[in-house]
Amino acid sequence: MRRLSLLALASLPFIIGPAFAQSTGTVTVNGSVADRCLFTTPSAVIALGEMTNGGGVAGAGKLDPSRVNGQSRTLIGWCNGTAATMGVEAQPLLNSDYTGPAISGFDARVDYTATAVANGVTASDSSTIATPGSVAGIGLFTGNVVVNLSAASTPTSGLLVAGNYGGQVLVTLAPNVSFGGK
Repeated sequence: MRRLSLLALASLPFIIGPAFAQSTGTVTVNGSVADRCLFTTPSAVIALGEMTNGGGVAGAGKLDPSRVNGQSRTLIGWCNGTAATMGVEAQPLLNSDYTGPAISGFDARVDYTATAVANGVTASDSSTIATPGSVAGIGLFTGNVVVNLSAASTPTSGLLVAGNYGGQVLVTLAPNVSFGGK
């Protein structure tokens, strides 16, 4: 019996000792996130209603700028890239019912300036200029994009031609960098 116990003790270091010929393999885990921007609330409407001064007041039938100036709506969006930008394009309010030639003393167009504010950064454009305004860097951003209208005017300060007017403000969020695969 004593011999059996001695034999068991002699084999113990092999059982609890370090493993010889141990090897470690590695699995590398990686991924990517595309650089992008997205509007989660991509549209809003500003219904101006009657845009002219009423009868019996000075400037009756002409644009009342206070109907446009100060109007504001909020879009919601985000950009996950550090080089993201925001741009604004103000398109004039055009009379969709009147397509005739310009008549002296009348206007069928209302111009304005649109300003968007996001992440403490401002971008703007005037509808009197055919190209979009300059882009502004907003970087990493999530939240409100507040669009404000100001500086309403007509080309000749004439009477507005009766009819429906429509235009739009286009706000563009752009990532500006791509880390995508090949």
